[in-house]
Amino acid sequence: MLTKRFLSSVVLFAIMVMTLFVDWLCGLMVTVFIILGLYEFFTILENKGISIYKYFGILMGALIPLSIVFHFQLTKAWELFLIVLGMVSLMLMQFRRRESSGVIVSISTTMFGILYVSWFLSFLIKIRYLEGGLGLFLVVLAITKAGDIGAYLIGTRFGRHPLMPRVSPKKSLEGAVGGLAFSVLAALACAPVLKFSYPHVAFLGIFLGVLAQLGDLSESLMKRDCQVKDSGNILPGMGGVLDLADSVIFTAPAFYFYMNFVFNNVTV
Repeated sequence: MLTKRFLSSVVLFAIMVMTLFVDWLCGLMVTVFIILGLYEFFTILENKGISIYKYFGILMGALIPLSIVFHFQLTKAWELFLIVLGMVSLMLMQFRRRESSGVIVSISTTMFGILYVSWFLSFLIKIRYLEGGLGLFLVVLAITKAGDIGAYLIGTRFGRHPLMPRVSPKKSLEGAVGGLAFSVLAALACAPVLKFSYPHVAFLGIFLGVLAQLGDLSESLMKRDCQVKDSGNILPGMGGVLDLADSVIFTAPAFYFYMNFVFNNVTV
């Protein structure tokens, strides 16, 4: 398992190196991950027996990050227009069904997938497109993933007290504290990029570290509801794309809006 995880990490690192330094190429990389994540999310729902419009959801979900990559924005919040368009389209598609049962669940889960996977992760592209976006992109990933690594290492070695056994039996309180500490250390290491004071950076590490763990627990909760261990198997030793990106789903939009709040010059 560790060998597979290591090889998957090497491949992911190579992909990042090849795409990270060109903003639009990085945006396309994130878009591919979003499409794969949407496919996994909707497949899990199908396996649970929920009737959804899988490929329509993937299409609408792909348009959101692509509109950011290619600056295709008719309005200030073009992605919100796409979400409204998707909602209307789903309503119209329901009229073709022979029965009315499950309509609310079908529309709600499809739209939730678009918001949860596509819209939230698309903030990674917005971060990359900011001034100094390369550094900021690496900062949010470093703080988030450092928390994942810390939680795994500390939890595996010292974990004794369950954190939320109903949601994720293997996660421990010690692992959560360790993950938070690693997030703060990563944030402090990123201080030269952020140009914030060390107390400010430490606060940011705590803020994003907590959100990262909430993102992880949220995906665990949904997987437990669908009775699956991993969201997919595209990444040997790691699971699926959502298993890799779950902690970033909340930290990416939060970091983007946080920078907007601090500098008051970021376009939403």
